Amino acid sequence: MEDLDRRIVTLLASDGRLSFTDLARDTGLSVSAVHQRVRRLQERGVIKGFRAVVDHEAAGLPLTALISIAPFDASAPDDIPDRLRGLHQIVACYSVAGEENYVLKVRVASPRELEDLLATIRSAAAVTTRTTVVLSTAWEDRSPFGD
Repeated sequence: MEDLDRRIVTLLASDGRLSFTDLARDTGLSVSAVHQRVRRLQERGVIKGFRAVVDHEAAGLPLTALISIAPFDASAPDDIPDRLRGLHQIVACYSVAGEENYVLKVRVASPRELEDLLATIRSAAAVTTRTTVVLSTAWEDRSPFGD
């Protein structure tokens, strides 16, 4: 990927509402050149979409946890993501190497809701869990290309 494309991705990752005019100013390109580059980045799948950044605490979901899961039966079909897809509290599901098969990122309103979610996950997916509660987040969802 070219340096200018990396710069555009970095700018949009920090503020997805930047106008083409602002992007042009910050990259030194014309508005039409920026528009074409953004369109090509979307066509190539580098930019998958634009979304709102939610303040989860303000939205009533102040508790974040990472849940590592492993199936009870290692020979069972690997359909865990499908079994858990309907649980809206799970905001990310990562397939990982190591002792566990997946790490789930969850957002919930309270420790009680986390406890209930853990029971639901164990039952729905036939897995063991290991949970880490996030105390604070220094940063997340930043551009992989730097500032």
